[in-house]
Amino acid sequence: MTDRLRWGILATGGIAHLFTNDLKLHGFTVQAVGSRSQAAAETFAAKFDIPNAHASYEALAADPEVDVVYVSTPHPLHAANARLLLEAGKHVLVEKPFTLNAHEAREIADLAAERGLLLLEAMWTRYLPHMVRIREIIAEGTLGELRSLIADHTQKLSDDPAHRINSLELGGGALLDLGIYPISFSWDLFGAPVTIQSTATFKDTGADAQIATIFGYDGGRLASMLSASHTLGPNAASILGTTARIEIDGVWYSPTSFRVVGADGSVLEEFRSEVTGRGMQFQAEAVERLVASGNLRGDLLTIDDSVAIMGTLDAIREEIGLRYPGE
Repeated sequence: MTDRLRWGILATGGIAHLFTNDLKLHGFTVQAVGSRSQAAAETFAAKFDIPNAHASYEALAADPEVDVVYVSTPHPLHAANARLLLEAGKHVLVEKPFTLNAHEAREIADLAAERGLLLLEAMWTRYLPHMVRIREIIAEGTLGELRSLIADHTQKLSDDPAHRINSLELGGGALLDLGIYPISFSWDLFGAPVTIQSTATFKDTGADAQIATIFGYDGGRLASMLSASHTLGPNAASILGTTARIEIDGVWYSPTSFRVVGADGSVLEEFRSEVTGRGMQFQAEAVERLVASGNLRGDLLTIDDSVAIMGTLDAIREEIGLRYPGE
């Protein structure tokens, strides 16, 4: 690719550091960063050798040298940040989960379509090499008919009530922060669930500490998922078919290894990822490719998919009785 987009980074938290590091490692043009203070912007810009440092998100949106912006703020701010950037004529990649709820997701999706701009959710795991190979294996029919997905995303995170993961005001909880990964994976494999069953336990702050979810699909297929912010689990996943299965090692949604195991227990294929950095550059490459081709709806994860997945998350929250302030 010869004509590279000029990237802007909105907010300077931990995930922004990881994404920007992957961009810089792989030759992307990172032109600007915007923060809520000039000092924070300049510190981030100095670390990654970024030319333009802005003291506000509005200034970043107005920067004529920026083509596309990565949004890395907490979930409740995603919709407003994306709207600001779209109205300024920027393509936008929004950190997952896409928004706080499906209503917000549909509003910004419609705005992007109206403005003729690319708007994508940063579900970067779909673009990782091992996930690409898994989809190929499934398409080849190696697993037979798919029957089920089993996946966990369980971490031991902070118990501090003020921490983002425990704050309802910041969209905290296991579902949106962690559960989005296996839920998006189930959509990737099976599409929209026909039935949803969920149960959860909560922290004193009202945020969900852990949540177990089962999706049912036509033909008797099932997806079983567990996410938790207060216990560290294997973070592994399995895809079960009628003739073989795929066992994905932890952490299954990051660059990792997997095995294809036949019905007799024999290993049919082994795959090991060899990725420099965290692996977020693969979706960034897709963003530039989509813009260059004029495909503003997305490919492996379309904008309509992201809106629909937010609807699924809304349904889960309705079942477990989880609402965020202002909803």
